[in-house]
Amino acid sequence: MVATDKLFAGSIPEIYDRFMVPLIFEPYALDLATRIAAVAPREVLETAAGTGVLTRALASRLAPSTRIVATDLNQAMLDQAAQRHQGRAVEWRQADALALPFADASFDVVACQFGAMFFPDKVHGYREARRVLRPAGRFLFNVWDRIEENEFADVVTQALAALFPADPPRFMARTPHGHHDVGRIRQDLAAAGFADIVVDAVEARSRAPSARQAAVAYCQGTPLRTEIEARDAARLEEATERAAAALAKRFGDGAVDGGIRALVVSAVV
Repeated sequence: MVATDKLFAGSIPEIYDRFMVPLIFEPYALDLATRIAAVAPREVLETAAGTGVLTRALASRLAPSTRIVATDLNQAMLDQAAQRHQGRAVEWRQADALALPFADASFDVVACQFGAMFFPDKVHGYREARRVLRPAGRFLFNVWDRIEENEFADVVTQALAALFPADPPRFMARTPHGHHDVGRIRQDLAAAGFADIVVDAVEARSRAPSARQAAVAYCQGTPLRTEIEARDAARLEEATERAAAALAKRFGDGAVDGGIRALVVSAVV
């Protein structure tokens, strides 16, 4: 991972929330929230909350008395989440998942929706989650499977590699889809002190009304945009159109539908 992989700023949070969230994140937020609700926690900490798709799912499924604390490294993402959220109270707090500003044994559940891939030190991030969990507390998170199992991301990455052959933008493969080795995940969680580790592969569908909208989501609503602009800021629109054309060639000129696959992980203190 490079430093810019964690930077969600400028126009990225709004585009991410508008296009990327419904494209790939919503079905997994509902899945994770349902698993968490089954535990019936009193206090839940969410790390790497992004623009709040999991937060909203938790708020609608957990008991009204459950305390929800949502954190993210990027204040701009939390601002977007808080602006979008309606209903029950949520505590929003900027925080690094590797240096959580909470006392030991403060929560029943720590949840992380597609954030663990961004931890520069996975074991340390997992150890922090364990530190703030109460005895028998549960850590529930999901990560993307390899990029070849996630069709839109794979097609966009290949299209941009053809546009920038000397220095292909590899953000999607490197970070969002770079932490899918189940054996390594189990090993890192065990090293952090977790037990009863369960990993489920969950498939879903990614849908958009057009290839263009899906291309905007990836090329302008994620740090992939930063990679494109670092190569040539004047070619962002060209890169988006190239990705849209590749998606349309693969999935059709109208509404597009592609497969996505993630790993859902549960571990106990």
